[in-house]
Amino acid sequence: MTQPNIKFSRVDSAKFFRTLNKRVNSYFKENKIKRTGNWKLHLKTIVMFSLFLTPYFIILTLDISQWWMLLLTIVMGIGMAGVGMNVMHDANHGSYSSKKWVNKIMGGSMYILAGNVYNWQVQHNVLHHTYTNIHGHDEDLEAGRIIRFSKHSKWRRFHKFQHYYSVFLYGLLTFNWVLTTDFKQTRRYLKRKLAYGEMPSPIRQWSTLAITKALYIAIWIILPMIIMNIAWWKILLGFFIMHYTAGLILSIVFQLAHVVENTQMPLPDEKGSMKNTWAIHQLFTTVNFSTKNKIVNWFTGGLNHQVEHHIFPNISHIHYSKISKIVKQTAKECNLPYHEYQTTRAAIIAHFKHLKEMGMKPATITV
Repeated sequence: MTQPNIKFSRVDSAKFFRTLNKRVNSYFKENKIKRTGNWKLHLKTIVMFSLFLTPYFIILTLDISQWWMLLLTIVMGIGMAGVGMNVMHDANHGSYSSKKWVNKIMGGSMYILAGNVYNWQVQHNVLHHTYTNIHGHDEDLEAGRIIRFSKHSKWRRFHKFQHYYSVFLYGLLTFNWVLTTDFKQTRRYLKRKLAYGEMPSPIRQWSTLAITKALYIAIWIILPMIIMNIAWWKILLGFFIMHYTAGLILSIVFQLAHVVENTQMPLPDEKGSMKNTWAIHQLFTTVNFSTKNKIVNWFTGGLNHQVEHHIFPNISHIHYSKISKIVKQTAKECNLPYHEYQTTRAAIIAHFKHLKEMGMKPATITV
């Protein structure tokens, strides 16, 4: 990854963001509501944590068949993804509550998802939200050598099959948090002195990482091995299935927002300058999907409203359906794009079409 030195344009002749920000502020003021979460988000928090943790306690305490245990690990994975998208995500953006201590506690749910708050905030809030879809700066475009998301990445022969095998790798997202990702990111981010807010001391960050990882393994692997009277490998299998389910859901939802046919992946010029302002850049690099589907809206924590989220990351996702009308209308008035797929199916197809195109040998790609 390249050291961030990107400069976005300050020229917005259409005054897009100024107009949009004024209208969104008026919406909250006129309706006398806060930008943060409300009872709907609090209720959803209870539901998501219940989906995630209740099956765990059932498996530990009740005498049920191993087939039921297998099914419950899948439910745990669904709940795990739900907590990540609805609770952890809003909290670590500071939009879950108007109280910082509440955001900190709810943001700390990242630790029971096997991740690390510092690493996530740097990768997501700093690198991804600031440098969206910019190769060499947005780490969400990086998948090692195995998957090629951007035409700016090096092509390898096996990439021509990536639209087939990528989906099997997506499920490893959170499992990799447990094993390697957090350790690599901590080392890299501390070295680059990157932080979202106050820079943590290396000793504190490494200590937090070591302690939370140890507790995580103790709670999710060692404790079940002590309590449950089944083979150790079955516990590890259940642990893997839980993570694979969550990783698959999270990966696909994230990819549909940026790595699809309609989005751009622009590069800065030789001076590090981008063509558009930051807000307009978000319109070209981000896409919505299935925004009329109430179930998708509810479960994904508004991550299907990525255009609204990227322009207003400090607003809770429960407001996105309402302010999306304002964003869409303002973009139209300013003759700017507002990308969206009507269904999740259409977005998934667009993603894998993009992967297929990126898997082609560069000389054959039509730009």
